[in-house]
Amino acid sequence: MDVIETVRIAKDSLFTNKVRSILTMLGVIIGVSAVILLVSIGEGARRYIKKELGELGSNILVVVPGKTAKEGGMHMGTSAVRKLTYEDAVLIEKRSGSVLHAVPVIVGTSWIKHGAKSRDTYIVGVSETYFDVRNLKIAVGRPLSQSDIEGDRRVCVLGRTVKKEILGDLNPLGAKVTIGDAKYRVVGVMAPKGVALGFDIDDVVFVPVTAAKELFDTDWLFNITVKVRDAELIDKAKEDIKRILIKRHAGKEDFTILSQDEMLAVMGKILNIMTAVLAGIAAISLLVGGIGIMNIMLVSVRERTREIGIRKALGAKNVDILMQFLVEAVTLSLIGGTFGIIFGSVLSVGIPYFIDFLPTHLAWWSVAVAFLFSVAVGVFFGVYPARKAAHYDPIVALRYE
Repeated sequence: MDVIETVRIAKDSLFTNKVRSILTMLGVIIGVSAVILLVSIGEGARRYIKKELGELGSNILVVVPGKTAKEGGMHMGTSAVRKLTYEDAVLIEKRSGSVLHAVPVIVGTSWIKHGAKSRDTYIVGVSETYFDVRNLKIAVGRPLSQSDIEGDRRVCVLGRTVKKEILGDLNPLGAKVTIGDAKYRVVGVMAPKGVALGFDIDDVVFVPVTAAKELFDTDWLFNITVKVRDAELIDKAKEDIKRILIKRHAGKEDFTILSQDEMLAVMGKILNIMTAVLAGIAAISLLVGGIGIMNIMLVSVRERTREIGIRKALGAKNVDILMQFLVEAVTLSLIGGTFGIIFGSVLSVGIPYFIDFLPTHLAWWSVAVAFLFSVAVGVFFGVYPARKAAHYDPIVALRYE
């Protein structure tokens, strides 16, 4: 029997049982589309983080409390002996010639109210240079100033979303809002920015870091964001920061200085693990689809036992019978894989249009891997039923009822 005839017989058999064939392919379709979609989510997250860190610039350092050690390429955190303080940031900026700005950052959540309207949101305490360091623009009013910090003034800059939901169409400048238990005067509204490094800037309220210390009753900083004068001075700035903080922290290096490359490396390892786990979970559904193919092919072999006997009696060889059923199994997985690629690709490209906080990027290597895996599944799970059919005794098969 030639190949074309084998394919024709396989096609006729599949079209004879359309519903059963579609249900069998469904497992492969779901598996292939899941592999493509989940890998695209991981790739999208990787590109998003790289883009966000790139926008910060290559001359940015982030100092975080607690010393981290590298084990097997991963950054492992240890407990902090001493936290970072506002005074640490002031001294870094004052005593390091390589540092342009050292911004103390405090992050917390609190209710913001105006009249009958209220909502919970992130409150970020910063110094006046934060907006320059993060390249943030003001749409209305002004940013925080040095006098706001030094005078411990209760003023705030609203993100666009917060302004809309709390103040509506009111003129924001000079409006009084309640944050926690204190009244704050609005001095500015941020230009639209969207999500950046995990924060929706449009849904954040910025206050002076000194006011944030009082609001959250803490002297500890979330981090110190450092802008170095030039990217070539990054190593010099790291040495300066380390020297200044070790002296202030009683000789202990209980902090970690992260550069853009180090942050990318850490996030890259995390995302690699996440992508591998997601792809593995999706691959399980492909295996389930393969088991479904084997199950249906075994049923098909049993239903067509007399046909096998007749064909063998007319001269069909074992290899002809084996190829017939193997081609049917592979055809099921090929068709399922094709539809899975289409469905998964459409979802990967379309999701960001409906869920803007979920970045995706269609990785063509994942399409190729998913398709080849679907073919391999068809071959692997089709071999046993095909071999079983090929080794039927023709006399026993002809007597089968």
